[in-house]
Amino acid sequence: MKLIVGLGNPGKEYENTRHNAGFIILDNILGGINWKKSSKANTLYFNDIIDKEEVEYLKPQTFMNNSGVSVLSAQTKHKIKPENIIVIYDDMDLPIGDLKISFNRSSGGHNGLESIIKKIKSQEFIRIRVGVCPVTPSGKTKKPKGEEAVLKFLLGYLKKMN
Repeated sequence: MKLIVGLGNPGKEYENTRHNAGFIILDNILGGINWKKSSKANTLYFNDIIDKEEVEYLKPQTFMNNSGVSVLSAQTKHKIKPENIIVIYDDMDLPIGDLKISFNRSSGGHNGLESIIKKIKSQEFIRIRVGVCPVTPSGKTKKPKGEEAVLKFLLGYLKKMN
């Protein structure tokens, strides 16, 4: 079984923010599915089968900094090895829309990843980083400076691209 986790924050006020890139990606991949709710794991989930392999999609409802609680619950319930976990999350170091895939890395300062690493006691899972940072005309990322500016930026809204 594979576990695919999109990171974000629950609630309407965070729905289309940069920090919810993981939720947004899962919603776009899965379309208008009806997420099931697990009160025990404090998560929304959806089960599917892809190429004869069971997959559980997860949108933790614990807020970003406690995402590991929901991931550990699903991992324990389904006896999933860390290397079969994929986490999708926002990354300010990448230009908006860029993706970067990595395995067995540190949290890079991302609190959602840090929570997962601490709870499952492993870094050996796949990460899909989704760029959320605007770029200058020369192609350099324009990151905010200072903790308050970063928080304001991450919780700012993404423009819909239709």
